[in-house]
Amino acid sequence: MSVKVRFAPSPTGKLHVGNVRTALVNWMFAKGQGGSFVLRIDDTDLARSTPEFEQGIEDDLTWLGLVWDERYNQSKRFDRYHDAAERLKAAGRLYPAWDTSEELDRRRKVQLSRGLPPIYDRAALALTDAEKAAFEAEGRKPHWRFKLDGRRTAWEDLSRGHAEVDTASMSDPVLIREDGLYLYTLPSVVDDIDMGITHVIRGEDHTTNTGAQIEIFEALIAAGLGTTVPNFAHMPLLVGADGAALSKRLGSLSVADMRDQGYEPIAITSHLGRIGTSDPLEVAESSSGSGAGVQLRQDGPVAGAL
Repeated sequence: MSVKVRFAPSPTGKLHVGNVRTALVNWMFAKGQGGSFVLRIDDTDLARSTPEFEQGIEDDLTWLGLVWDERYNQSKRFDRYHDAAERLKAAGRLYPAWDTSEELDRRRKVQLSRGLPPIYDRAALALTDAEKAAFEAEGRKPHWRFKLDGRRTAWEDLSRGHAEVDTASMSDPVLIREDGLYLYTLPSVVDDIDMGITHVIRGEDHTTNTGAQIEIFEALIAAGLGTTVPNFAHMPLLVGADGAALSKRLGSLSVADMRDQGYEPIAITSHLGRIGTSDPLEVAESSSGSGAGVQLRQDGPVAGAL
């Protein structure tokens, strides 16, 4: 099997070193296996994505030497997402829901007061045709939810070891908003299928999402789109010296700022490549000597090795 991985940033802010570490691990894994590294721009949110941030992503990766073999924009692939959505609707796995955010919030509070998990109760599936027509007459537009199997979904995580998620403990995820905007999950799965991604390597904050995504992969495969579910690896996240999570919207340790401060690309990539390994770490100083150094640590151990 030829290895193929992807790095899928959204052009809504600057890349920070946490993003770069994910890109670096994907790039090294692919190149070590003689495989391909795909850059996929997650720009389905047309209101928040900007050409400036997209160019910044390309500039940062090129400066670091993380050159891609293939490149795509999700904003140019809406026809593929529409086709996948129609397949899921035909299979009964994607259903419309007219619940408002206020109604959902009220139900969650009632569930919590009764000691129940605050998950979606699938009220939309019990609606009659007349009730649906009444909502539409009010001007309501539905969002679309994926109907989970409600089972334990397991996979062998290449970083964490054996992993399981019980999708019965989750709400059916919204894949399409009321305004027709596709949320992250469906485009990501469709792209991984179309682009032949063999390994999804990302932060451990996506671990829970993987249970639902595996079910979507399997539903699309059953509907004739794709043949295999990719392998997964979820890495511990990087945090700053103060223990706080990094955020591109806050400009935390952005690559562009570090470049302006005089850091060398090899200093950044070699430092990030050692975090979470048994290799000793040294604080990287900017070549200008003006910085106090990059101080990062991994939030938790790695259970396995890629």
